[in-house]
Amino acid sequence: MEWSDVRIFLAIAREGTLGAAARQVGLTQPTMGRRLRAFEEAAGHSLFQRTAEGFVLTDEGALALPHAERMEEEMLGLQRQLAGQERQLDGVIRLSCSDWFGLHVLSPILADFHTIYPRVVVELVTDFRLLDLARREADLVFRIKPFTEANVVSRRLVHIDYGLYAPIGTSDPAVGGEGVKLVTMDEAFGGMPDVEWLNRQFPNATVAMRSNNREVQASLCARGVGLAVLPRPLGDTMKDIRLVDIPDQPPGRDTWLGYHRDLRRLPRLRALLDVVLGHLGKDHLRG
Repeated sequence: MEWSDVRIFLAIAREGTLGAAARQVGLTQPTMGRRLRAFEEAAGHSLFQRTAEGFVLTDEGALALPHAERMEEEMLGLQRQLAGQERQLDGVIRLSCSDWFGLHVLSPILADFHTIYPRVVVELVTDFRLLDLARREADLVFRIKPFTEANVVSRRLVHIDYGLYAPIGTSDPAVGGEGVKLVTMDEAFGGMPDVEWLNRQFPNATVAMRSNNREVQASLCARGVGLAVLPRPLGDTMKDIRLVDIPDQPPGRDTWLGYHRDLRRLPRLRALLDVVLGHLGKDHLRG
């Protein structure tokens, strides 16, 4: 005898009709009818008399009702206890992500997580290196490449829009890039989609400076060093730069999360994933 069937029995006993009980439980009326028939067959008795006014408990149903109510109270008690236990989660969880993602995307989410689970200590390491999940250099990693390592649970988290930015008060860049200066990624990251897009859009531009740090790129752009392609959650928050309106927008990037398979049942990791996915489990992220 399954609790889900007992729950349906209780809903019909309390509401008196399949329609009202279905609305309470969140199932369709035909499904409620089928589940009730299966429950009665398993019990070996008719638990309700079908009347023009609705469903009335039979003698057998009246005998079953207090037992079902005790089952309900036990189940609700279990749910309350588990919920209270979740609130008491503690321990340390170590995250890794890029600098700008940690500051502009994860920080407000982690603040919310701390409000819910104040005893869990989050260590956030902002590092462009790909930390090793198997060696527990991090428990949860956010990055722009899918995880292909063995025993790593990987999922696409969110697509982040990118934009081209210029200092406030400057004119739009010339077509082809004559006289345009650029701030871009260093040569080790020269194959990134936004770098290739910049080279196609402004073949005649001059690279003024390079950095693998998006925050540095944004700061240099704000100081007039050159145009920069930035993630919009970063660029749109900077008061001294503006988004350049151009027909061909730079390509966005997917962000992936990964964690070792052995940690998939770790309560504090599951709790953090729930909070992160509640905020970012959407198709796009803009500024």
